[in-house]
Amino acid sequence: MGLKIASGAAFAVCACVLAGAASAREVNVYTSREAELIKPVLDAYAQASGTKVNLVFVKDGLEERVRAEGAHSPADVMILVDVARLVRAADMGITQPVDSAALKATVPEALRDPNGRWFATTLRSRVVYASKERVKQDAITYEELADPKWKGRVCIRSAQHPYNQSLIAAAIVRLGPAQAERWLAGVKANLAKKPSGGDRDVARDIRAGVCDIGIANTYYMGLMLNGTDAAQKTWGEAVKVLDSRFAGGGTHVNVSGAAVAKNAPNRAEAVKLIEFLVGEQAQNLLADLNYEYPVRAGIAANATTKLFGAISPDPTPPAAIAAQRDAASILADKVGFDR
Repeated sequence: MGLKIASGAAFAVCACVLAGAASAREVNVYTSREAELIKPVLDAYAQASGTKVNLVFVKDGLEERVRAEGAHSPADVMILVDVARLVRAADMGITQPVDSAALKATVPEALRDPNGRWFATTLRSRVVYASKERVKQDAITYEELADPKWKGRVCIRSAQHPYNQSLIAAAIVRLGPAQAERWLAGVKANLAKKPSGGDRDVARDIRAGVCDIGIANTYYMGLMLNGTDAAQKTWGEAVKVLDSRFAGGGTHVNVSGAAVAKNAPNRAEAVKLIEFLVGEQAQNLLADLNYEYPVRAGIAANATTKLFGAISPDPTPPAAIAAQRDAASILADKVGFDR
């Protein structure tokens, strides 16, 4: 039986027809990722496999929903945009292990659960945006964000947003709790305004002269420059992406990833879909359309690398960063970052 669609909560991405007959195979995908960012890849899978893909968008509380649905949950695959959420889903017992030679061969060990309960599908780098007119340097360390020379010149969204929690958690791992606290207090002292909005708003505020630098994910720059919103294009055109790294390390990255739900009614199809997501076709699509970095080695030059260059991820394992996310949230409150 196909997945029932609740108004405003879910929708079918694609029903692929092969040889004039509807496919009997289907897979149900729950995701917190915006539909337009994942739909082209799922459409490609449906066309290639003949499998009907039912997509359920859950903005908040996806993991709690799957847990509440229990043994009767129709979820086959969960696609999440943060490693901490992937780890949390596994810890909640709502995923199941997958032993796939294809996934083990493609996804680096540091980018998958050691027990096969989740797999990264793309990398997202969190970097520093800067005014093309007012900032001359082309590289920066995250530690430098606390330098008093940036006082009154930094914009950022809430420290409690998962993207920034991840960066703060990475700082805790790399610098240690005490030094990370001093660093975060220094960044707060340099803020041009109270943390607010989203990553695109950082570019907007830089263009408007509210601040000179800000912290955001690279892919928002690609979406602004190549999207249909004329105002956002002007924001992106006013900003450059600095080569952003930890001192002696690399660029902070987070992951988007997928897991097979514990009670997946279509388990075999779920595994095939995740294998497709890390395959060459899907990895190229994600890089060209979403401006994220592939986890698969050997992907040729694409829209992402053309815009931002090759990435040198910091070697800190994403799972180690995820383990410090609660500490990052507490630290942000301790220094009063969002106040």
